[in-house]
Amino acid sequence: MHDGSSQARRDSSSLDLGGLTFACATRTEARAARRLGRVELVGVGARRGVPGGPRLVSFGLAGGLHDELEVGAVLDATRVVAEDGSVLWEGASLGARGAREGTILATDRVVDDPIERRRLHERTGADAADMESGPIARAGRLAGVVRAISDTPSRPLGPLAQAVGPDGRVAWRGVARVLARPFETARALARVRLALASLQHSVTKSMEANA
Repeated sequence: MHDGSSQARRDSSSLDLGGLTFACATRTEARAARRLGRVELVGVGARRGVPGGPRLVSFGLAGGLHDELEVGAVLDATRVVAEDGSVLWEGASLGARGAREGTILATDRVVDDPIERRRLHERTGADAADMESGPIARAGRLAGVVRAISDTPSRPLGPLAQAVGPDGRVAWRGVARVLARPFETARALARVRLALASLQHSVTKSMEANA
């Protein structure tokens, strides 16, 4: 479903920053993007709306759909697909340092069940899923996607996945489950921090390459 050659790390290229705006779901992701240029906080699932301008980059974390991608891997996507496999966007990678090319699945919910992750990968060929790339692609404003893997089928979000509702708002019943499973939650949070560190490292290297 995915070509191994497309997973090669992009170590020799540099990130093309010209006129880009980085659309992030959370403030934590936005902090990682600020060194690259203009940042817009769109909320989970882009529920705050898609910003104006034709060159938006969907930037932040994503959930892996197969275990060939490890937590902390960075994707510089060349395609965004819907759950039926239809292509919402296709274009050249941006050249993020240390990143791999791949395909992002646009979803409207957090996908955490390992069986569902693998099923979606087999159906669509996508490597990872997020909730913001789809709305931006459908608006015709997507210029690229840079995402770090925070969870995989064998290393899911667990209780953290239940803390966010379908609309991107805090789900208080889910928060209760998070508090009830502290050790599992702590491991998932550690993986999220690792992914954010990888994203920041890619940003730093990309800035150095553009200096």
